[in-house]
Amino acid sequence: MAPPVLVLVLLGLLIPSARFWLLLPALVIAVPGVVYALVMPRWRFRVHRWETTDDAVYAASGWIWQKWRVAPMSRIQTVDTVRGPLQQIFGLAGVTVTTASAAGAIKINGLDRTLAADLVERLTARTQHTPGDAT
Repeated sequence: MAPPVLVLVLLGLLIPSARFWLLLPALVIAVPGVVYALVMPRWRFRVHRWETTDDAVYAASGWIWQKWRVAPMSRIQTVDTVRGPLQQIFGLAGVTVTTASAAGAIKINGLDRTLAADLVERLTARTQHTPGDAT
């Protein structure tokens, strides 16, 4: 939200005749953006959880529709680490646990890079020692 707001405010200050029509959209974008920036981290911290045991991977997510997923070790097919450009800059990573489920993969985002690597190693070792063909 910051780039368009900054551009609109700068143009509003430089073009006096269009000041109202440039600052109004800046305000319309900035107010919800600030509310989102203040509420989102706390809300994500409340509802997004994950845990691994010797038997399964558990993950809770969702903003309004909250979802609790359990992936038994015998159903895990692949465990991947995902690191986009911003994640690389901040030393973060995501872990994707692909299962034989129609619901899709379990994604755990925003982990420290070393924690994500340890988690992938642990899950990979555990799934190799779990009987079953993950189908």
